[in-house]
Amino acid sequence: MTSDLQRIQSLPTWLVGRVAARGRGLVADALAAEGLKLMHYAVLAATAEYGPATQADLGRRLAVDPKDMVGNLNHLQKEGLVLRTPHPSDRRKNAVTVTPEGMAALTRCGALAEAANAELLAPLTPDEQKQLVALLTRLHETTEIWLDHT
Repeated sequence: MTSDLQRIQSLPTWLVGRVAARGRGLVADALAAEGLKLMHYAVLAATAEYGPATQADLGRRLAVDPKDMVGNLNHLQKEGLVLRTPHPSDRRKNAVTVTPEGMAALTRCGALAEAANAELLAPLTPDEQKQLVALLTRLHETTEIWLDHT
């Protein structure tokens, strides 16, 4: 007979949550070598991809509260990784761009995140790793569709 605890611990949602927590911890520890947190890395990546962008636009793209976005950008600017200048079309807003130092940090963070994920997936064969990523991607895309309709 299966206990209630065994039943809970066999739920896909439980298992995905536990593995995700381990993965986030590995990536967080790796990024700490750069003095960054996972959200700093995400903001830096979004700025590199969409910049120059307003703080508000970056916040919307990453679903980050405006106050939290300011804190993240303050940290990144203090480290010399992003630059905030008055937006050319609306001087009341800031345009955020990545500095050359920020691009270098982004490259290093990418390598660190890849290494952390390799550690997480090490117990799986390369084919199993590909299959897991494909299945998680499919679930994620389904979730995104669901979220867009709520």
